[in-house]
Amino acid sequence: MNSNSPNTPWRRLTAAARTVADGRELTAPYGFATRVAARAMAQERKVASLFERFAFRALGAACLLALLSAAVNYSVFSPAPAFSDEELTEDDPVAVLLDV
Repeated sequence: MNSNSPNTPWRRLTAAARTVADGRELTAPYGFATRVAARAMAQERKVASLFERFAFRALGAACLLALLSAAVNYSVFSPAPAFSDEELTEDDPVAVLLDV
């Protein structure tokens, strides 16, 4: 088969393809972007990882434990000092050396 001949099927096919006009619309229909965004959000919500399911529950449990531990140890946060100044200076090596 000689490809230089003007009557080859390939040349006829390419010549016919050059003459065809594209009659499709070039603009998107009204509301297309909204539908695409809504479909993307719907697919995103369907696929939830195990981390996403339990993340807020774990955060709530951690906050509850923090509040509970603060409530149980509330008496420790008293305004009175736990040690007097004499008791603190007994264990201070600088105060012992300087005999304060």
